[in-house]
Amino acid sequence: MAEEPNLSIALETICFIIAKARQFDAKDEVTDPDPGSNASDDDMRAVLEDHSDDPVRTELSSVIWALNEDAQIDLVAMTWLGRGDGDISDWNALRGEAARDHNARTADYLLGIPLLADYLEEALAQFGLSCASVQD
Repeated sequence: MAEEPNLSIALETICFIIAKARQFDAKDEVTDPDPGSNASDDDMRAVLEDHSDDPVRTELSSVIWALNEDAQIDLVAMTWLGRGDGDISDWNALRGEAARDHNARTADYLLGIPLLADYLEEALAQFGLSCASVQD
């Protein structure tokens, strides 16, 4: 019987990233590029727009960059696992590929994936884990 793979990233950290990724995914493209416009006249649309200085993006990027290399590699491999690039039996191959592809753009790469939170949750399920047990 194959040994259950271990993760180099804490469940609490993965769940935090999932929660922040959900907030980030709710953002929409910028529709009013005029930074001097009145928010109340614009129906507060700017709150839901994906600006480069968005605090959710900044926080999520910071958390990913604070991870050590192994944890970043696991996060990418989990994303691929969750999107269906393999199943749990393919973990070592997915992780190996993520290690070979690892570079200084991990946060940007992950934030460019629209369903990141869903993919990470699916990967957790394949590991038999869930964020339900993690406190906010």
